[in-house]
Amino acid sequence: MDAVPALDEPLKKVLGPATAKVMAEHLGLHTVGDLLHHYPRRYEERGQLTHLADLPMDEHVTVVAQVADARLHTFASSRAPRGKGQRLEVTITDGSGRLQLVFFGAGVHKPHKELLPGTRAMFAGKVSVFNRRLQLAHPAYELLRADSEEAVESWAGALIPLYPATAKLESWKIGKAIQTVLPSAQEAADPLPETLREGRGLLPLSEALLKIHRPHTKADVEQARARLKWDEAFVLQVALARRRHADAQLPAVPRRPRPDGILAAFDDRLPFTLTEGQRKVSEEIFADLATDHPMHRLLQGEVGSGKTLVALRAMLAVVDAGGQAAMLAPTEVLAQQHHRSVTEMMGELAEGGMLGGAENATKVVLLTGSMGAAARRQALLDLATGEAGIVIGTHALIEDKVQFHDLGLVVVDEQHRFGVEQRDALRGKGKQPPHLLVMTATPIPRTVAMTVFGDLETSVLDQLPAGRSPIASHVVPAADKPHFLARAWERVREEAGKGHQAYVVCPRIGDEEDGAKAKKRSPEDEAEKRPPLAVLDIAEQLARGPLAGLRVEVLHGRMQPDDKDAVMRGFAAGEADVLVATTVIEVGVNVPNATVMVIMDADRFGVSQLHQLRGRVGRGSAPGLCLLVTEMPEASGARQRLNAVASTLDGFELSRIDLEQRREGDVLGQAQSGTRSSLRMLAVIDDEEVIAEAREEATRIVAADPDLERLPALRTALDALLDEEREQYLEKG
Repeated sequence: MDAVPALDEPLKKVLGPATAKVMAEHLGLHTVGDLLHHYPRRYEERGQLTHLADLPMDEHVTVVAQVADARLHTFASSRAPRGKGQRLEVTITDGSGRLQLVFFGAGVHKPHKELLPGTRAMFAGKVSVFNRRLQLAHPAYELLRADSEEAVESWAGALIPLYPATAKLESWKIGKAIQTVLPSAQEAADPLPETLREGRGLLPLSEALLKIHRPHTKADVEQARARLKWDEAFVLQVALARRRHADAQLPAVPRRPRPDGILAAFDDRLPFTLTEGQRKVSEEIFADLATDHPMHRLLQGEVGSGKTLVALRAMLAVVDAGGQAAMLAPTEVLAQQHHRSVTEMMGELAEGGMLGGAENATKVVLLTGSMGAAARRQALLDLATGEAGIVIGTHALIEDKVQFHDLGLVVVDEQHRFGVEQRDALRGKGKQPPHLLVMTATPIPRTVAMTVFGDLETSVLDQLPAGRSPIASHVVPAADKPHFLARAWERVREEAGKGHQAYVVCPRIGDEEDGAKAKKRSPEDEAEKRPPLAVLDIAEQLARGPLAGLRVEVLHGRMQPDDKDAVMRGFAAGEADVLVATTVIEVGVNVPNATVMVIMDADRFGVSQLHQLRGRVGRGSAPGLCLLVTEMPEASGARQRLNAVASTLDGFELSRIDLEQRREGDVLGQAQSGTRSSLRMLAVIDDEEVIAEAREEATRIVAADPDLERLPALRTALDALLDEEREQYLEKG
């Protein structure tokens, strides 16, 4: 018998270089172990057919079906002018619906011989529409014969695993590769402690791997899934529990505000009272700041729920206690915006050391990469001497040159843009580890918070302050109903006539963007054969056409920081009626007079992004209006997503919808920022119980054995998870 390949054996040694290369490039699989953990997406039963009626547009699918009929047509074309062009049309059925397959040219000969009526096969390809009917053009296929011994055994009554595949590598080829390495599953070290596994009635890992890839019954699949979900949840929660445990061992300086200090003076000058939610969350934060180990708290809340105010009060509490606070923002526009709103809210309290400054005032400095040398030198000096109690900046804050007198609190805005390592780099600037407050404006369901930000305690602001106006949202189907789009521009003119302002957001800047970017198109682009709409083009069309006579300005990421700031200030001051922009306005931009948000090609944005953008209007006393413009057809998944956004203003509800529609991998990958999701089996939304239980078990095990000395297999699994994250982080730089 051949030797069983080890789990860390590179795939090119086992499967050959060509297949291994495709697996590495398209599926991220490099070793035998990686391939064993590439689980089937679903299973087909030999006697049961896929629902052809439910096929998604523009997606790569694998279906099991029977040939109903096959017809060969000849036609004349530029390549075959004498009527010698050939097209084979094959109709397949599964009882629920029919689907047409088409083959052209020399590609017709083999399927013409093999795909005879009555033949059953697996077909894989991308679903497209031709003459208003769904079709697969040139699909790959594998006949399901039961004539050879092996085929009889593997197909008769067995479940057919369908794997996440790519156009370069069909599901059945992945299945064959997995059969080759399956004996190695016996070598898999089991990360779950035996007592835990037996106590919860879970399969051993080697058995779960066999059953997930070669199930005989549906019960096999269920048992295997239950076990593999536990692995993912548990290993991830152990990583987070160890991080929490290590953080809890660190010393920190307790920071308590003085009763007559800058915080009290700030509260006295607020022109409104805090909401119940803001008060409750502030108390949680102050309690954490008063302890002698570092606070790690996630503050999440709806767009406009007043997170910045809560964060500013925390920063002032630390300044009261003699420390400094740093706020890290993802973009220069946002850093400048925060700096402006913080100094405005604080008034003379932000004028420390200046004439007219209040007696317990401090200095609030801005630090970004594009500042002039003199301003930058002064800001660095104010931080090093302690003259500045608060600094607001971008990644420039993490640089080696930046020294603090006594850094007591780090506030990170829009967490999903910063990786754990960047958080650590800034925290390393304190004499002792500073307290950490992370803010996110994208509401996250509790389970995701437990999985992604498991090293943080969570506070939620779910009340909007009084005086915020409702926002009406509508989908504008530009292709089906062009008059709806014309009406949208009329609405913008009407609002401008009342003295209000509007945003128009586009996915792209225009005057593109080096050829390489333009060539790499997403599947949707390929389907539409049109690049996303661009700021520069749309601004020009609007200014000449439907919005002629209004003051139209543009804002995008390639402008110089000073120009961007000037445009934003001008817009905030009412010097323009319409701002045509990219998503640079997605977070933190506050113009209470703006009442309309028109999002062009809205289907090209994620759900949480659309929710963020919508939050830019309705910030004053006048009601807001958000128009989601799309050319996608009514039945498409993209339209359903937009309908969901239009139907609710609840960000937590939308984040659930978002998660259900995307694979968690994207969500976790994005939220961890610089780390790839290791979740293949766990569905963060559906497996709330598993995650909560795994968190309890992980916390218990880490408390008893922080270095996992008694659990070597768990240590190995953990190293694999964290190594992968570190590698990803380094690759992303």
